[in-house]
Amino acid sequence: MSSKEALVEKFIEKAELVSAKVTTLANEDEAMEYVLDLCGKKEACQLLASGCGEAISDEAEALCDAKQKKVIAAPALKKELYKKLSAKAKKAGFECIDKGMREHLAGIDIGFTAAEYGVADTGTLMVDCPSEELRLATMVSEFHVCMLPKSSIRANTYAVEKMMLTRMRKTPNYMAFITGASRTADIERVLALGVHGPLELHILLLED
Repeated sequence: MSSKEALVEKFIEKAELVSAKVTTLANEDEAMEYVLDLCGKKEACQLLASGCGEAISDEAEALCDAKQKKVIAAPALKKELYKKLSAKAKKAGFECIDKGMREHLAGIDIGFTAAEYGVADTGTLMVDCPSEELRLATMVSEFHVCMLPKSSIRANTYAVEKMMLTRMRKTPNYMAFITGASRTADIERVLALGVHGPLELHILLLED
């Protein structure tokens, strides 16, 4: 087994230990189809508007019962890939956005992003997030789907130290380290997923 294959296997092992769903695909087009298929299978995010629990008119009650249109947020995709995704999403009845995340808080079904590096030791994604739009897509979406080229997997954080030192000289900047789905535990140590971020993390490893 080559060193590259060993890194990929270790990354998958560690990522799956923290509940990430890892899939190997050939290219970005397959990743796009994965996102569209996943969006089609999941239930739409449900937003409970203020007052829906009270006695209200029939017209208002109908609005409370209405399902939100499924939303895919992809604020940092390459223009050509975003164009194809947007067209296919529209055909499938989904909304695809690359800006205006604040107008969809708590209503983004899938955040679709790309990682700069993966850390094999911990199954961690490193996502360069210089814009608020991209940060929100990784944090408030119900499912986060992230592409990672296999060639971008490194053994540990020491292997990306030089890159990090260079980035720290750029201001403002923000590098997100994402390990598994969002999780927390109360004082009784009962694990809960999706409380402070995405309920599911899907990592799409791309051949290159």
